[in-house]
Parts: sequence; C-alpha cells; structure tokens
Amino acid sequence: MATIEKRTTAEGSITYRVKVRVKGFAPETASFERFSDAKAWGKKIESDMKAGRHFGQSNRHTFNELVAEYRPNAIDPVRLDYWCNVFGHDQLSAITPSRIAKERDNLLAEETTRFATPATGDPEKDAKRPKAKRNGATVNRYLAALSSCLSYGVKTLQWLEKNPVTQIKKPPENKGRVRFLSDDERTRLLETCKPHADLYLAVVLSLTTGARQGEIMSLRFGQIDFKRRIITLHETKNGERRALPLVGDAFTLLEERARVRSLKDDRIFPPTERASKAEFLDLRQPWEKALKESGIADFKWHDLRHTAASYLAMSGVSLVEIAKVLGHRTLQMVARYSHLSDGHIVATGEKLAQRLGV
Repeated sequence: MATIEKRTTAEGSITYRVKVRVKGFAPETASFERFSDAKAWGKKIESDMKAGRHFGQSNRHTFNELVAEYRPNAIDPVRLDYWCNVFGHDQLSAITPSRIAKERDNLLAEETTRFATPATGDPEKDAKRPKAKRNGATVNRYLAALSSCLSYGVKTLQWLEKNPVTQIKKPPENKGRVRFLSDDERTRLLETCKPHADLYLAVVLSLTTGARQGEIMSLRFGQIDFKRRIITLHETKNGERRALPLVGDAFTLLEERARVRSLKDDRIFPPTERASKAEFLDLRQPWEKALKESGIADFKWHDLRHTAASYLAMSGVSLVEIAKVLGHRTLQMVARYSHLSDGHIVATGEKLAQRLGV
C-alpha cells in the first residue's frame, strides 16, 4: 500500500513523501510538492506493481549485472565488451537515449587502425596516410549489440521498461561494396594460387561456398561429410547452423588432404610450427602475393564471398536462396546483388506472359 508523509523543509516549504510497499517488491519512494501528485504517483506505482508492469529494478541493477545475465546469449561479445567499458557500473536507469546518441557520435568520430587511402608504395607518403573513421554500418553493429542486450533486460529479466536504443537515430549505411572477379580475373587468380596448396584450397572453398574467411580457415575435418558432400558450420556470425556445398576441386582436394592428415590435429588449415599458438594458418602474405602476380587491384578476401553471391545471382538463383547460402537472415544484405539477376527476372516475366497467353 501507499503511504504519504507531509514534510516541511529547512526553507519552510512543504513536500509530500510517498512510500509504496507491495509484497514481492522492494519499497519505492518519491517526493512531490503537491499532495495530488504524490497521491497519483503512489496509486500508479502500486497498481503497476500488482499488475506486473513496474520496472523499478532499473534503479537497482547496473549494466554489468545485465551483461552477466545476457552474455551466454550474446552473438557479438566483442562489441558488447565495448559497451561494458562505457556503461559498466552505471545503473540501467542512467542509460538514456541522449547518452547512447553521444556514444554513437563518438564511435563515428573515432579513427580506426585502417588507412583512409590505399598504399602508394612510397614509405614516406604511406606513413602520412590518414586513418579511416568508422562507417555507419559498423556503428550500427555496435548499436545492435547494445540493443540486443537491453532488449534482454526488457523482455526476459524485466529490469527495464523499454529499450532506449529504439529511440535514437541510426547512422545511414551505404549500399555496400560489390566487387567481384570477372571471368578473366578469376582464371588468373586461381592460376597464381595453385603453387600454394593451402591458399588454393582456401580460395576455392571461398568461391564455391560463399563462406566468410574465418569460417573457411577454422574448418575441421569433423565438419566434413564426404558422402553427402556437405560442410556444416556450427558456429556462424548470426548464431545459426549452416550447411555449405562441397563440390568440384574443393571436394577432390579435401579428400586428398583427409588421407594424409595428422590424426593429432583435425584442423584443415593448422598453423605453422612457428605460430603454434595461432588458431589457424595465416595466409595473408601468399594471398597478397597472388593478387600482385595476377594483376588484380582493389580486391579483398571478403570479395570472394561477393563473387560467389554475384555468380549465383547471374545464374538466376533467387535472392532468397542466395541469402540461405550466405547465411543472412533477411534479404536486405543480398539486395545489392539484385541488379545482376535482371536477365533472370525478364525470363521469368516472359514465362508468365506465355502462360497467360498475352
């Protein structure tokens, strides 16, 4: 029940202190200058407590405590750690939209470790290159990690009444980079990769599966089903298990490697003895060398994934199927490839017109 106590301050003004006590809840108190406001507040808090709508716990739990409960469900623990450094010891009630918006702006303004311009080959000029800042898409990933955590506090723990991230404006994102290999570039790149067995296998796997570099390099033989010609990814970026096709040279080369592999290590790309503490083999140097020898510019490993998706789109595969192959939950990320399937759309329209007789 709610009780109201009339008080007189040292300055002589009168205030009304309300205390609400309901079994199962910690007491809630507040002070008001008017009796009517105190009475209305007490009645509302008591009603909300009894109806299960009261979220006063946001004043009693910190962000670190919320993260401790949420972490087993976290998909992006690295970015979640960033927010722990920002809001860690703050009460949940103190994490307001205005504070989050300020951190959003800080993220956009910060310099990263990447350079804003490509290398020129001149050591003096390259040393003076400006560092790139985070783009809108990256900042939105940070906000998504925070939003997912706070949403857990709202829906599962009921420590918050609403998610403050939903009230701030997200930075705009560009349409996304779509750089893929032409037929001639693909032929040249594969030829220059062949002398390096590990590099060739990793590139072929990337091209034929559309998997991310980390997913390819961390593969283990236990994930390979040679009878069904399927590779199973148990841990993916979106947290869902995904199956990849094992075809062509990738199948042949993996079969050969399985026959001579070490029984003490089931990693397909184990690191060298010098880098024994690494999780998998580092192919950065041979990859850069292959790009240089094949004369391919402005191309990154992740563009192999774009190449796989682009070829699928040009082959008439629907965006829904491409999203499944790449492991995207929505079509938003694969919409960038839609213009490559225009010919397929026209062909589909012609079939419809023929069926309708018009």
